[in-house]
Amino acid sequence: MDLIDPPRRPRAESIVPMINVVFLLLIFFLMTSRLAQPDPFDITPPAAGLEGKPEAEVTLYVDKTGRLSFDGIEGEAALAQLATVSDQQALLQVRADAELEAAKAADLLRRLATAGFARVELVVSPK
Repeated sequence: MDLIDPPRRPRAESIVPMINVVFLLLIFFLMTSRLAQPDPFDITPPAAGLEGKPEAEVTLYVDKTGRLSFDGIEGEAALAQLATVSDQQALLQVRADAELEAAKAADLLRRLATAGFARVELVVSPK
């Protein structure tokens, strides 16, 4: 009869702390990320040489027929909503379609100036 204890195998490392860290990182990135909203309608920006990236965070969308969209609001109500935003921010980013008529674009710029925007950036695609 053998009374000697059998040799003990070393205990495997637990992966529970690693799983905890992974879930904490996942939660952190989900809480701090900003998801981009899709464009309200299909827009093909005009082609031009780029000088820099747009600085404005407020974006107005204009399709080829002149339809406006801002923050989920369309039409003249979008301009009214923009007028309330112009008090805090004097810089506006406009994503207009390349097929938008020049007369409609000029009229829109005049209306944006009346709403209180001192500077407007037009988003273009590189040539």
